[in-house]
Amino acid sequence: MMESEQPSSGPLEPVMQHIARLRRQYQQTLDRITPFGMYRWLGTAGLLGIFLLRIVLSEGWYIDAHAIYLLNLLLAFLQPKFDPSLQDDLMADEIEEGGDEGRSSLPSTRDDEFRPFVRRLPEWQFWLSATRATLIALFCTVSEVFDVPVYWPILVMYFCVLFFLTMRRQIQHMIKYKYIPFDIGRKARYGTHKS
Repeated sequence: MMESEQPSSGPLEPVMQHIARLRRQYQQTLDRITPFGMYRWLGTAGLLGIFLLRIVLSEGWYIDAHAIYLLNLLLAFLQPKFDPSLQDDLMADEIEEGGDEGRSSLPSTRDDEFRPFVRRLPEWQFWLSATRATLIALFCTVSEVFDVPVYWPILVMYFCVLFFLTMRRQIQHMIKYKYIPFDIGRKARYGTHKS
């Protein structure tokens, strides 16, 4: 005797349905605001301004961990998904191990092929992570538990040195492998005729 296997509605079923509905609404909201890049970033900058104002008014020490996380996101945004330095290292290792030098992948030189810049962290994920981090940091300013007293000049100097060293290394990497992670200038539109 086989009974029909229907999911039993337990005490958590309404809660799970409510959570599923909230997730759908959250995803729909994200899908609606996706095309509005400038407004999304302005909203995040506004949240960051509120966060900084909250820190100044509460005289807290919240800023450094948040700034280092945002720096980490920025670096991932600026780096290519397929790092040419890693590819060079892999090719050098293959040659050292006795791999066939004549059996190289086409094209034979780097300039023969168009390779678009693909980010390690896409702009959408960068925005979403930065916004979430700012909201969490803003929420953490409400509680005294997260306000750990520190000697702030050391943290500010640490962030400045970290920013300078990592950005210098990233810019050197960009110069060495000849890529620019931004679209600079006017984009050409094909198929439209000016009369």
